[in-house]
Amino acid sequence: MGELGRIHQLIIPFFGHDITLNLEVILMTWIVFFLLILVGFLSTRKRGIYPKAMQVFGELFITQFYQITEDALDKKMAKTYGPMICALFMFLVLANWLGIIPYLEEPTKDLNTPLSLGIMGFVIAHAAGIKSKGFKAYASEYFEPMFFMMPLNVIGELAKIVSISFRLFGNIMGGSIIILVVSYLTYSVLLPPLLNAFFGLFVGTIQAFVFTMLTVVYISVQVK
Repeated sequence: MGELGRIHQLIIPFFGHDITLNLEVILMTWIVFFLLILVGFLSTRKRGIYPKAMQVFGELFITQFYQITEDALDKKMAKTYGPMICALFMFLVLANWLGIIPYLEEPTKDLNTPLSLGIMGFVIAHAAGIKSKGFKAYASEYFEPMFFMMPLNVIGELAKIVSISFRLFGNIMGGSIIILVVSYLTYSVLLPPLLNAFFGLFVGTIQAFVFTMLTVVYISVQVK
């Protein structure tokens, strides 16, 4: 079970400090980027009035997520944040599925990936809130219902980053640990491949959808 804790790192000295890069996560992330570009290319090439399978898939996917974003926000904001929501879900679902392929790992199994996405959603949500309400109205909400509640309100907002990030990380890492343990117990016969498909496809898809929808909700809460 040593491979679970083995990390291929690149350490770069920088003004007296070490910058540590996880090479495996970087490589897996770039593989996901390549797959996203490939799906986009196949979905948009040779578009026509009578669409082919990939064009139908792409249009249905985009339409559904734009509708979800529009329901949570409004039509104008959906045009602004819809592309980001679609891209976020597509990245997460492909990242969570990557572990199904032999010798590949999910980049979301490293806490840095979901945490960075959680911080990104946090920044976007609060920037949208300031843009929608103005800074004064936005800041005043932290002092409601009483001024001394401000520290708790700030902690509550920061806790959203921890909640959304650790939920995704915990489910993906937990699934990997279960698959690895069962594989050693059963010598990788029958059950581990089924578990791999379950955690990769089903749990991976659900967690990607939950993360994406929570991001939409956080934006909606801030702008309304």
